[in-house]
Amino acid sequence: MECTVRWQPEAGMAFNAETGSGHLLSMDGAPDGGGRNLAPRPMETVLAGTGACAAYDVVLILKRGRHDIRGCEVKLNAERATADPKVFTKIHLQFVVRGRGLPAAAVERAVALSHEKYCSASAMLGKTAAMTTGVEIVEV
Repeated sequence: MECTVRWQPEAGMAFNAETGSGHLLSMDGAPDGGGRNLAPRPMETVLAGTGACAAYDVVLILKRGRHDIRGCEVKLNAERATADPKVFTKIHLQFVVRGRGLPAAAVERAVALSHEKYCSASAMLGKTAAMTTGVEIVEV
């Protein structure tokens, strides 16, 4: 896996990343740090990537189990250390899974498997952060 991150000096503290798969991602800093608030902060992208990684697992596990999943979102709430390096210290992932006839046990198992076995981002962040999960199932 590769990624190239380039600082955009004309934009203050903005950075553009080009991923190994050829996709672009912009990041920016807060105004009090020289940024212009034109894109997510780098640590916000880490948190978003973690949510996407976990949701990907949950959707894939439920689809492979032939469950009628129609939607999945993850709301993440995180706390960071007050001193540098300001690592994440607590992260809660609240899954909202939509579908027809989704067994609670299957959804909870998918979330647990993602959290305990498959999600690489959660595994890395779990080294510094207490990670918790919650599940809500919505019948559609």
